Amino acid sequence: MPKVAVYNMQGSQVGELELNDNVFGVTVNTHLLHQAVVSNQASLRRGTHATKTRAEVSGGGKKPWRQKGTGRARVGSSRNPVWTGGGIAFGPQPRQYGFKMPRKTRRLALKSALTDKVNNGNLVVLEELTMNEPKTKEMVQVLNALEAVNALVVIGDHDENVVKSARNIAGVTPVQAIGINVYNILAHKKLVMTKDAVAKVEEVLADA
Repeated sequence: MPKVAVYNMQGSQVGELELNDNVFGVTVNTHLLHQAVVSNQASLRRGTHATKTRAEVSGGGKKPWRQKGTGRARVGSSRNPVWTGGGIAFGPQPRQYGFKMPRKTRRLALKSALTDKVNNGNLVVLEELTMNEPKTKEMVQVLNALEAVNALVVIGDHDENVVKSARNIAGVTPVQAIGINVYNILAHKKLVMTKDAVAKVEEVLADA
């Protein structure tokens, strides 16, 4: 089982933590990592683009000229796509771009992302992360002590003081253990997790 150092908020090592092999020691599957990132980004697309078809543009109620005898091509409406001011044929319509990955592959992708951080030495485990009040300056000092300037900060349970202290720091994203995803993990260089956050993640993913 992989082992990582455990630090306090001053950046000093206070112990070691043995990680679960089924969560932090799997074979990294780059294909699933890519698929998870694409799924996450696709779900954020609004998909509100729209063009009007010939049924939606104004005008075109009367046949421009009679069917036969004029020498011109037959036409039924001035709103057909060939004409200026006509509808758009096969134009974009509102749609949802997001797609869901199967539960097992989604969890395996998450395990791969966590393992990748461990393999590259970018997982930092904190004994605890508490703030008496929202103080961005104190959070900056903690992250600087951990050499985690660009970091995803994962806490076990929601802590308003910690979230407010971290959310205004450029390159830092605070999140609860239940809210982590592959994109957020890969988008930050360092993954800072409290011990209770590690326990919660292992509880959910260990047998998945």
